[in-house]
Amino acid sequence: MSTLRIDIITAFPKMIGDALGHSIVGRAAKKGLVQIRAIDLRTYTQDRHRTIDDTPYGGGGGMLIKPEPMFACIEEVLQIPPITSANHVRDVISPDTDVIMTSPMGQTFDQKKAVEFSLKKHLVFICGHYKGIDERVHEKLVTQSVSIGDYVLTGGEIPVLAMVDATVRLLPGAIGDAQSALTDSFQEGVLDCPYYTRPENFRGMKVPEVLLQGHHEAIQTWREEQRLAMTRKLRPDLIRKEEVLKK
Repeated sequence: MSTLRIDIITAFPKMIGDALGHSIVGRAAKKGLVQIRAIDLRTYTQDRHRTIDDTPYGGGGGMLIKPEPMFACIEEVLQIPPITSANHVRDVISPDTDVIMTSPMGQTFDQKKAVEFSLKKHLVFICGHYKGIDERVHEKLVTQSVSIGDYVLTGGEIPVLAMVDATVRLLPGAIGDAQSALTDSFQEGVLDCPYYTRPENFRGMKVPEVLLQGHHEAIQTWREEQRLAMTRKLRPDLIRKEEVLKK
């Protein structure tokens, strides 16, 4: 059994450790399915103030994360020679390694991307902060830029936490009931169906009769109908996307 390595480069490592030590991700780490490190970018600075940001050339508001600590950090994490104007990180890493930067300009993260990440051996996440990151980091060190939506957050830590959670739960053995993961929303391109538990009648709100009869084929048909109905009602864009892909 191989272990997925995840390294998260951040100016706020405590945010990462506190969030990922619990629930499914925490248990997966204890089982040896995943190894997660939060790496403090400030460790790779050269001045006594541990400065990781500076003002942008050409003026304008905000601060940018400097290239020096980021290059030094990633080169050490990946155990690669220095990246210069003449090469790219892709030239010196294996295909089962990805360096991922959170960016509003990136591809939108979805379930397919989570599956893709779960099949890798090593993921390195770069958490952006401040106004952004020096463009040379993006040009030379990043293999994928990914966004979790069309809105702006203070830093990349929350998007990375979401992506790591979605990825780790797909690892074999991470979830006790593997069938549960296979029927999650988006796993088949549509939303999941409604679910009910005891009591059968709660304040006049009853569980659908079909779920009480024990006819597995009828239950499966009902659930498939509900998945499509829920998707058409709440996320019709997913239906349109699926139709386009089939053409």
